[in-house]
Amino acid sequence: MTSVVLAGGRVVDGTGAPGRAADVVVAEGRVTEVAEPGRAEAGGRRVDVTGLVVAPGFIDMHAHSDLAVLADPAHEAKVRQGVTTEVLGQDGLSYAPVTDTTLPQLRAQLAGWNGTPDLDYAWRGVGEYLDRIDAGTPTNVAYLVPHGNVRMAVMGTEDRAPSAADLGAMRALVADGMADGAMGMSAGLTYTPGMYADDAEIVALLEPVRAAGGYYCPHHRNYGSRVVESYQECLEIARRAGVALHLAHCHVNFPRNKGRAPEVLDAIDAAVRNHGLDVSLDTYPYLAAATYLGALLPSRAHAGGTSAAIARLRDPAERARILYEVEVVGTDGNHGVPADWDTVVITGVTRPELSWAVGSSIRQLADARGREAAEVFADLLITDEMGTGCLLRVGNEENVRTIMAHPAHTAGSDGILVGAKPHPRAWGTFPRYFGTYVRELGVLGLEECVRHLTSRPARRLGLTDRGVIRPGAVADITVFDPDTIASTATYDNPRSAPEGIPHVLVNGEFTVRDGVRTDRVPGRSLRHRA
Repeated sequence: MTSVVLAGGRVVDGTGAPGRAADVVVAEGRVTEVAEPGRAEAGGRRVDVTGLVVAPGFIDMHAHSDLAVLADPAHEAKVRQGVTTEVLGQDGLSYAPVTDTTLPQLRAQLAGWNGTPDLDYAWRGVGEYLDRIDAGTPTNVAYLVPHGNVRMAVMGTEDRAPSAADLGAMRALVADGMADGAMGMSAGLTYTPGMYADDAEIVALLEPVRAAGGYYCPHHRNYGSRVVESYQECLEIARRAGVALHLAHCHVNFPRNKGRAPEVLDAIDAAVRNHGLDVSLDTYPYLAAATYLGALLPSRAHAGGTSAAIARLRDPAERARILYEVEVVGTDGNHGVPADWDTVVITGVTRPELSWAVGSSIRQLADARGREAAEVFADLLITDEMGTGCLLRVGNEENVRTIMAHPAHTAGSDGILVGAKPHPRAWGTFPRYFGTYVRELGVLGLEECVRHLTSRPARRLGLTDRGVIRPGAVADITVFDPDTIASTATYDNPRSAPEGIPHVLVNGEFTVRDGVRTDRVPGRSLRHRA
């Protein structure tokens, strides 16, 4: 492999140290030299990066590219942002481990997150999935064993406690995933079937994660009416299980929780101080959340899977009970908060004849048709067979800024890549940090922001040779212009590439060169080793 010299740039090495003028030499997939300008010993191809920042590649700690990295060789949404590694298997739901029975169920359930691309889906275990990644992907991939997959494989979608035999079978699946190289276990405690698990079940299934030195990554039970208590429950589970904790999309949402981010951070700091917990977290720099529309239903409505949920919505009496809980009481799926239909915006549908719904809130759709909003909501779920995606405009800016500044913070796009109008975070998270929260608002300094997106997540993943620029480190590198880097993705035009990121290297190969996506797919699986 021909060596490359990134010459004339300002190296921000990921450690938080002040940037310095230096040339960076890359050969055989690694950084071989960081030299004073003009002093690099290697020859090689010279790339002039004068006036630009040379940083480690960005690590997306919460991604939903589980199928996209296999189905879309370009994967521009992430590659053009400077992302070189993505952590998949999030929110307790993904595509490994699966059985012949659960794979089609999961494909249907997750259509609103990942679509249904035409792949052979021949893998079943975590190791087989990661072997597919190793054939070449646009980004590197780390993986979490999804608790929901494990529970579904053993218990289906039943709302019940596991037997001793069930627990043993689930533990074995988690252990297999960890042995195959997973970084830890994720949980989706507002999604079917993870929402049916109690804390004792999660603690038991974290035993093989602890044994392998992995971490726990929960989408916890409540971001609304019990937000602080739910974060405290995550901390307690990690303490009981003896594992490191990474809090996924650590946001404090809904109007009732305005200004409450310090309470969550105080709970984290107390757990670290009093119990020695190892805690990290990720956020995205936006106020809207995104998920599939069926997530707003109460957990009991999902028992038995997608077809059973649709049947309940077709039954007039059961439908009325469900919609009363959604609108008036507040479901566990919507964090105990009654649905505000003005804040629920449709981002994508699986059936083309429903395209009229995309881009409008449920309230707007209802008003245009002279119907009740809850009825429109239910009919969309039925007609689209639960495949509808949505935005939830429930964030608080002051909470986002407060959490972003915490020393445990990392970045996770939580990017949904499918749908006609997906959340712009899929294309804009990482440049938005620099353009808005560094350059415009000054919430983070440039060097500190780079650390949040590089070495800090690499530490959580145990990647000692990534997330920094130093001799011997893997050459995952993002080169950007600190004066122009910015997201151009918006809610109306979400698939718009960022500005100010001319070069990206993954494992020493250019995936972006002079602002253009190359044809290279040098990404590989990054497997945890106990």
